[in-house]
Formats: sequence, structure tokens, C-alpha cells
Amino acid sequence: MSLAAESPLQSSSSSDDFAAFLDAELDADSSNSSPNDETNDDEEIDLKEERIKRHKVEMSETIEVIESSKIADVNKEKSESTKPNLCPHPGFIKGLCLICGQMEEDDGSGVALSYIHKDLKLGSHEMNRLRGADLRNLLHVTTDEDHLLKQADLLQDDPNRSLFKLGSMHMLTKLRPFVRTFLKEASPMFEMYVYTMAERCYALEMARLLDPSNIYFNSKVISQSDCTQRHQKGLDVVLGAESVVVILDDTELVWQKHKDNLIVMERYHYFASSCHQFGFNVKSLSQCKKDESDTEGALANVLNVLRRVHQMFFDPALDTDLSSRDVREMLKKVRQDVLHGCKIAFSRVFPSTVRAADQHIWRIAEQLGALCTTDVDSSVTHVVSTDTGTAKARWAVQNEKFLVNPRWVEAANYFWCRQKEDDYVV
Repeated sequence: MSLAAESPLQSSSSSDDFAAFLDAELDADSSNSSPNDETNDDEEIDLKEERIKRHKVEMSETIEVIESSKIADVNKEKSESTKPNLCPHPGFIKGLCLICGQMEEDDGSGVALSYIHKDLKLGSHEMNRLRGADLRNLLHVTTDEDHLLKQADLLQDDPNRSLFKLGSMHMLTKLRPFVRTFLKEASPMFEMYVYTMAERCYALEMARLLDPSNIYFNSKVISQSDCTQRHQKGLDVVLGAESVVVILDDTELVWQKHKDNLIVMERYHYFASSCHQFGFNVKSLSQCKKDESDTEGALANVLNVLRRVHQMFFDPALDTDLSSRDVREMLKKVRQDVLHGCKIAFSRVFPSTVRAADQHIWRIAEQLGALCTTDVDSSVTHVVSTDTGTAKARWAVQNEKFLVNPRWVEAANYFWCRQKEDDYVV
């Protein structure tokens, strides 16, 4: 059997955010271009003044979003002087300055970033500023995390350390607790791959940290350049039949064609930058100076799931040949046992005007084996709500039913086991 997994590490770096932002903003522009755009560069340089002004406004609005850590805040400089030659010209798209729309005077000092966008070029000054900002963001994520740098330096010769400072990549990265035990225990059951949407140099470095003796992965490291579909991961590059592959990943969207093979992992938010990136207004694990549990964390729970699936797949009591068995059916069965016997009524979790059965949390609960309803009766075991004041919430309290918040369902989905209701009170 095969196990394809996203690297179980947490990294802190700002350069990937910048690349992703520009890719999203600029790729939209290029996708709207006509097929003849590349042959009409001269015509585009002669754009009307109105279009240049519109370009200025659009790019200025874009820059405001990322002004503190991505592109220089030139609005302040422009307010100090109205002279057009004061624009620092941080970068150019198709020869036009991102800020003022002025045509580029090519002195050979700029850097083309065609891997982000075919027409993007940044000035050397802006490249140096971004690199410096990236390093500052690494070294000073928050004042609560300054201790990590000292810790990484002190432990750099410890073979069992989990925190690494990768100077060449301007990156601080952390191994998830239990990962070494996880790899050791999973290896006899599965042939393991590393599969990431990052560039190959990053993928190989992470594989080296996870497997320094080259025991588990060997050359089975799949990166962005190996993917056959943009922004999607696929099993077409894995040397194993889909019926025997189990996927571990914290991002469901990249596996649109293989959701039945997927075990969705809870993200590992160790650094403050990770919490910020994904919109969590809470302190990170490092800021709280704590970490996931080895025995009760995400990897320990998933290892138990893998053991059970492996045992079911190779069960000698089954009357079918191994070649006709499908690990996706085993995963489905294990998943359905998680909330088996629970009947859940939802209250004010999603708008009453939408079809309840189409809602993500409803579908998750059903996949976990629960029965779902919008009404309450004596057979209901749980009411999921965000408000203790709703009629269904009050009914749950009066009838001594479990009243939990939606996170109870989500946690059961991540950990593949029913969670203690007292930990998820409304």
C-alpha cells in the first residue's frame, strides 16, 4: 500500500506569501488577455492615458493590501512631492511601472520573475528590500517567539532536535510532534511518498529533515514541477493503484479527484505567521510556549486510523482477492464509525434559508456516521449550535441532551474519533 503525504512541518517565511499574492493578482490579468497579446507589445506600450491612470489606481489598491511587508509604501513618498521622478519604480508589468505607469528605462539592473508572471520584473532595490523584509519577518515574527532563534542555534548539533533554522531559505521550520515515531511505525505498512506543491529544492530539504538517513522516502519526493494539473495534486504521478493509496494532507481542495483516498489533517499552527496567514486571531503554539501532545496529537490519532485500515485491507477472513479490495471502502467504513449512534440537530449553524443537507458541516457529520436533522425529538442525542439562547439549545439543556459547538464535529473529523462533549460547550 502507498501513503502520499504533505510534509508534516510548519515553516515561517514571507516570500511564498508574496509569490502567491502576485500570482493571484497578476494571473487574473493575464488570463483575461487576448491570444494576440504577446504579439502586440508595441501597441500596449502606447496605451491611452486613461488606461495608464486606471492601471495606477488598480495597482495602488493592490499595494495597500500588502504595504507593510511586500511592496514599498510609495504613497507616502508621493504625498511629500508631486515630482513624477520621485517614484522608486519598484517593479514593472509589460514595461510599465506598477506605481506610476511610466515606461521602464532598462538599465539591466532589474530581476525578471517570470515564474510568478511572465511580464513581471522587479528593480534591484525592491528585490533587496523584500529579501531584507523576509529575513526580518523570520527573525522577528513576534516578540513572543524570539526564544525560538536562540533555541534553534543552541540545538543545531542535536540529532533529535525538531526546530531548524534554514539560512539558505530564510526559513525557520518545525517538525510536528510524534513525526519520527509516526514514520517508523507507518513504514512497515506503507510505501511512503512526500508530495508537496512547493518547489523541488524545498521538497528535498524537507524530506532530508524528515528522513536524514534516507530510510523512508528514498527518491519518492513529488514537487510542484511533477504535477500534471496546475494547483492540483493527482495520483497519476504515484506508482500505485488508486485503490491502494491513502493520502494525508491538510488541504482538501488540492485533491478534487481523490477525496475518497484522503485523510484531512488538522493544520499545525506552531508559528504566529501561520495563525495570521489562515485568519486565526489567537496566539500560536510557540507564543504560548507549548506544543501538540505526542500521544494524543494529530499524527498519533492518524497512525491509529492507518493501522486499522491496513488490518482491514489484509484481513485473511475476507473472501475477496487482494487485487479486488479497495482501501477507499475501508476508509469510508472507519470514518462512519466515528459518530455512529449519534443523531444531531443543528441550530443557527447555517442560515435557515439554505438547504441543510448541502451544508459542509452536515455532510461531514453524515460521513462520520451520524444521522442529521433540523428538528428535535426524543431520539436526538446532540444539538450543535453557536447560541445557547435558541429554542433547540434550550430544549437540549431541558432534556439533558448534549449541547456542543460546531467545532465538536470538526474535531471528530480531524481526529477520526468522537471527542469529549464537555470540551466543546457552547
